[in-house]
Amino acid sequence: MADDLPITSAWSIPPAELSERFSRSSGPGGQGVNTTDSRVELSFDLARSPSIPEVLRARALERLGNRLADGVLTITASENRAQLANRQIARERLAAVLAAAVAPPAAKRRPTKPTKGSQRRRLAGKKRRAEVKRQRRRGDPGDA
Repeated sequence: MADDLPITSAWSIPPAELSERFSRSSGPGGQGVNTTDSRVELSFDLARSPSIPEVLRARALERLGNRLADGVLTITASENRAQLANRQIARERLAAVLAAAVAPPAAKRRPTKPTKGSQRRRLAGKKRRAEVKRQRRRGDPGDA
């Protein structure tokens, strides 16, 4: 796991900037649950990382503000019994969260007007419906 963690095509995190902590997973798991440290907490100091470009850092800090503790993003993985599998899952999750956070904002929608034909069809449909309802009324002068 000593490879850079790719986030975007232009940005990857060197392994020296990632911090891993291991602890025991909670919940059922048989004999190994109380003895193996398979739970992984992967931390990345987003606010003080030299590897992230400044534009991306500002965007990520804004979007991940509620998930950061003192500028540090922490991801936890404890699904598998194997520590190595949990380490890989945590790295993938961190990459996905950061990639989503630094993605450029979606283009603004340009409002358009309905076409003349669609307006005519809509009004014609309303007229047809009104005519059907008018014919259903009791005491309609057209019934005589």
